[in-house]
Amino acid sequence: MNKQQFWQLIEAARNQAINPDDSEAVAREATSLLASRPAEEIVAAQQLLWDLMAESYKDPLWAAAYLINGGCSDDGFDYFRGWLIAQGREVFERVVADPDALAGLLIVQTSAAAGVDLEGERTLCIAWDAHVTATGEELPHDAFTIRYPDPDPAWAFDFGDAGEMARRLPGLAALYLDEVA
Repeated sequence: MNKQQFWQLIEAARNQAINPDDSEAVAREATSLLASRPAEEIVAAQQLLWDLMAESYKDPLWAAAYLINGGCSDDGFDYFRGWLIAQGREVFERVVADPDALAGLLIVQTSAAAGVDLEGERTLCIAWDAHVTATGEELPHDAFTIRYPDPDPAWAFDFGDAGEMARRLPGLAALYLDEVA
């Protein structure tokens, strides 16, 4: 399995999910689809998933997740990026390049109005669950490696600073901040 095939898997899962905006439903469908593939492809999918997690490990995206979810721990950022992966390749690539582009997504606008967090913890388990389903065994412990990039010093500020967030992420700030200092 390569990166293009991984994204095709996510797209197929989105097409099969009753609600493609529901990351949990997309993860269930992706797990089912992946479980029908050879074990070697499932293991490869695990590395591809974590490559995407590393690719999206960016401070501006973390700041966006902080605004959207009303705060964002390390685990919370992982779950947010899981949600982002479940949105598909086009959304993922656009948002990683410009996190404020999230403000233009209907699901983000709807979630902001309803006060709903965006997270996709189950997305992080797609390959693990597929491997257990397909083989009855856990993924090998060396199934993936991950190396996150160093923090961006330009984003080393308190994400609770509404004025700074509004300056850097104006679209999201307009959706999530009541007042800007």
